[in-house]
Amino acid sequence: MIYWQLFWSFLQVGLFSFGGGYAAMPLIQGQIVELHGWLTMEEFTDLVTISQMTPGPIAINSATFVGVKLAGLPGALVATLGCVLPSCIIVLLLARLYLKYRSLDLLQGVLHSLRPAVVAMIASAGVSILLTALWEGAAPSLAGTHWELAALFLMCFFLLRKTRFNPVGVMVLAGVAKLGLALATGG
Repeated sequence: MIYWQLFWSFLQVGLFSFGGGYAAMPLIQGQIVELHGWLTMEEFTDLVTISQMTPGPIAINSATFVGVKLAGLPGALVATLGCVLPSCIIVLLLARLYLKYRSLDLLQGVLHSLRPAVVAMIASAGVSILLTALWEGAAPSLAGTHWELAALFLMCFFLLRKTRFNPVGVMVLAGVAKLGLALATGG
């Protein structure tokens, strides 16, 4: 039964995650945290971090991770297949249609109108992860804020937006900074 649940859950993620990995995060969260309870929100945040650090799309890495956690290697294969199958079918169909009708204004209008929805999905995922990182799932309050993590977030945001610092370098720097904080404070 778990194989069917994994396949069906990640088939839905693969089918409705227009816009790529970041747009898929709210869908993945809905399936694995809220609907099935396979991961906690903290584990989901760790999953997103791990998925960012490993090669490959977030949705596929997430499917593989959750599949392994719940049902070992067969679970990883089933979840990953569920995630990839819709994309393969849809891309084949869309490529054929796009090549045939790419000059139509209607098609260009549809593609243009999908952009705001994708941006909203990415923003929603980012806010959810930020809230979890800074307040660990509790209601946001000044007393419950992890100020060292907020400062680390602002530093990383500044490095990414205002300098030409490499994103991988920012991730490494953030990891080293957090490790240093943990060693300095004994926790």
